[in-house]
Amino acid sequence: MVILIQNPVTTSELAFPILEWFHIAGFALAIGATAIVDFRLLGWGVQSRTAEELNQALEFWMLGGLVVAVFAGFWLFSSDPDMYYLNWAFLIKMFCLMLAILFNYTIHRKVLRRPSSGVGKLAACVSLVLWVSIIFGGIFIAWVRPGLGLS
Repeated sequence: MVILIQNPVTTSELAFPILEWFHIAGFALAIGATAIVDFRLLGWGVQSRTAEELNQALEFWMLGGLVVAVFAGFWLFSSDPDMYYLNWAFLIKMFCLMLAILFNYTIHRKVLRRPSSGVGKLAACVSLVLWVSIIFGGIFIAWVRPGLGLS
Protein backbone atom coordinates (compact mmCIF):
# COMPACT_ATOMS: atom_id res chain seq x y z
CA MET A 1 0.00 0.00 0.00
CA VAL A 2 1.39 3.39 -1.01
CA ILE A 3 0.38 6.42 1.01
CA LEU A 4 0.73 9.71 -0.77
CA ILE A 5 1.17 12.77 1.37
CA GLN A 6 0.19 15.93 -0.42
CA ASN A 7 1.49 19.35 0.41
CA PRO A 8 -1.45 21.57 1.45
CA VAL A 9 0.31 24.56 -0.13
CA THR A 10 0.09 22.97 -3.58
CA THR A 11 -3.39 21.47 -3.22
CA SER A 12 -5.24 24.53 -1.93
CA GLU A 13 -5.95 27.53 -4.09
CA LEU A 14 -5.79 29.91 -1.13
CA ALA A 15 -2.88 28.47 0.84
CA PHE A 16 -0.06 30.11 -1.14
CA PRO A 17 -1.56 33.65 -1.16
CA ILE A 18 -2.38 33.43 2.56
CA LEU A 19 1.14 32.21 3.39
CA GLU A 20 2.58 34.94 1.16
CA TRP A 21 0.56 37.51 3.12
CA PHE A 22 1.95 36.21 6.43
CA HIS A 23 5.46 36.13 4.97
CA ILE A 24 5.27 39.73 3.79
CA ALA A 25 3.52 40.95 6.95
CA GLY A 26 6.13 39.24 9.14
CA PHE A 27 8.98 40.85 7.21
CA ALA A 28 7.22 44.23 7.26
CA LEU A 29 6.96 44.00 11.05
CA ALA A 30 10.55 42.82 11.57
CA ILE A 31 12.15 45.16 9.07
CA GLY A 32 9.96 48.09 10.08
CA ALA A 33 10.90 47.75 13.74
CA THR A 34 14.57 47.37 12.84
CA ALA A 35 14.38 50.41 10.54
CA ILE A 36 13.00 52.54 13.39
CA VAL A 37 16.09 51.68 15.45
CA ASP A 38 18.41 52.22 12.48
CA PHE A 39 16.82 55.58 11.67
CA ARG A 40 17.42 56.62 15.28
CA LEU A 41 21.09 55.67 14.90
CA LEU A 42 21.17 57.90 11.82
CA GLY A 43 19.66 60.76 13.85
CA TRP A 44 16.21 60.61 12.24
CA GLY A 45 12.83 59.77 13.72
CA VAL A 46 12.14 59.27 17.42
CA GLN A 47 14.44 61.59 19.38
CA SER A 48 12.90 61.06 22.83
CA ARG A 49 14.61 57.67 23.28
CA THR A 50 18.04 56.28 22.57
CA ALA A 51 18.52 53.65 19.88
CA GLU A 52 19.13 51.03 22.58
CA GLU A 53 15.86 51.93 24.35
CA LEU A 54 13.98 51.71 21.05
CA ASN A 55 15.60 48.35 20.34
CA GLN A 56 14.52 47.01 23.74
CA ALA A 57 10.98 48.31 23.23
CA LEU A 58 10.69 46.84 19.71
CA GLU A 59 12.68 43.62 20.21
CA PHE A 60 9.57 41.45 20.67
CA TRP A 61 8.07 42.79 17.43
CA MET A 62 11.31 42.35 15.50
CA LEU A 63 11.75 38.75 16.59
CA GLY A 64 8.04 37.93 16.29
CA GLY A 65 7.87 39.29 12.75
CA LEU A 66 11.03 37.43 11.80
CA VAL A 67 9.70 34.14 13.19
CA VAL A 68 6.41 34.54 11.29
CA ALA A 69 8.23 35.44 8.07
CA VAL A 70 10.67 32.52 8.32
CA PHE A 71 8.01 29.91 9.12
CA ALA A 72 5.74 31.16 6.33
CA GLY A 73 8.80 31.16 4.07
CA PHE A 74 9.49 27.50 4.84
CA TRP A 75 5.93 26.64 3.79
CA LEU A 76 6.25 28.73 0.63
CA PHE A 77 9.55 27.02 -0.18
CA SER A 78 7.87 23.62 0.22
CA SER A 79 5.51 24.44 -2.67
CA ASP A 80 8.34 24.09 -5.25
CA PRO A 81 11.78 23.51 -3.72
CA ASP A 82 13.48 22.88 -7.08
CA MET A 83 12.37 26.24 -8.44
CA TYR A 84 13.61 28.06 -5.33
CA TYR A 85 16.99 26.49 -4.74
CA LEU A 86 17.90 26.86 -8.43
CA ASN A 87 16.87 30.54 -8.45
CA TRP A 88 19.75 33.01 -7.95
CA ALA A 89 17.46 35.69 -6.51
CA PHE A 90 16.28 33.23 -3.85
CA LEU A 91 19.85 32.18 -3.03
CA ILE A 92 20.95 35.81 -2.71
CA LYS A 93 17.91 36.51 -0.53
CA MET A 94 18.80 33.60 1.77
CA PHE A 95 22.45 34.70 1.96
CA CYS A 96 21.41 38.26 2.84
CA LEU A 97 18.89 36.93 5.38
CA MET A 98 21.61 34.96 7.17
CA LEU A 99 23.94 37.98 7.10
CA ALA A 100 21.19 40.31 8.34
CA ILE A 101 20.23 38.03 11.24
CA LEU A 102 23.87 37.48 12.18
CA PHE A 103 24.64 41.20 11.92
CA ASN A 104 21.50 42.23 13.83
CA TYR A 105 22.10 39.93 16.79
CA THR A 106 25.86 40.54 17.08
CA ILE A 107 27.47 43.72 15.76
CA HIS A 108 24.28 45.79 15.66
CA ARG A 109 23.55 45.04 19.33
CA LYS A 110 27.08 45.95 20.40
CA VAL A 111 26.86 49.25 18.54
CA LEU A 112 23.52 50.04 20.22
CA ARG A 113 25.17 49.83 23.65
CA ARG A 114 27.84 52.42 22.76
CA PRO A 115 26.85 54.18 19.54
CA SER A 116 29.57 56.60 18.51
CA SER A 117 28.23 58.72 15.68
CA GLY A 118 30.37 57.25 12.87
CA VAL A 119 30.13 53.60 13.90
CA GLY A 120 26.43 53.87 14.71
CA LYS A 121 25.64 55.41 11.34
CA LEU A 122 27.71 52.80 9.52
CA ALA A 123 25.97 49.97 11.40
CA ALA A 124 22.57 51.48 10.63
CA CYS A 125 23.40 51.76 6.92
CA VAL A 126 24.70 48.18 6.75
CA SER A 127 21.61 46.93 8.57
CA LEU A 128 19.23 48.80 6.27
CA VAL A 129 21.05 47.62 3.13
CA LEU A 130 20.94 43.99 4.28
CA TRP A 131 17.22 44.06 5.14
CA VAL A 132 16.27 45.93 1.96
CA SER A 133 18.29 43.45 -0.11
CA ILE A 134 16.11 40.68 1.34
CA ILE A 135 13.02 42.50 0.12
CA PHE A 136 14.46 42.95 -3.36
CA GLY A 137 15.62 39.33 -3.42
CA GLY A 138 12.04 38.27 -2.74
CA ILE A 139 10.67 40.53 -5.45
CA PHE A 140 13.12 39.24 -8.05
CA ILE A 141 12.39 35.55 -7.36
CA ALA A 142 9.46 35.83 -9.76
CA TRP A 143 11.61 37.45 -12.46
CA VAL A 144 14.69 35.23 -12.39
CA ARG A 145 14.58 31.73 -13.87
CA PRO A 146 17.01 29.04 -12.75
CA GLY A 147 20.51 29.83 -13.98
CA LEU A 148 20.08 33.64 -13.85
CA GLY A 149 17.90 33.79 -16.96
CA LEU A 150 15.36 36.60 -16.91
CA SER A 151 11.70 35.81 -17.62
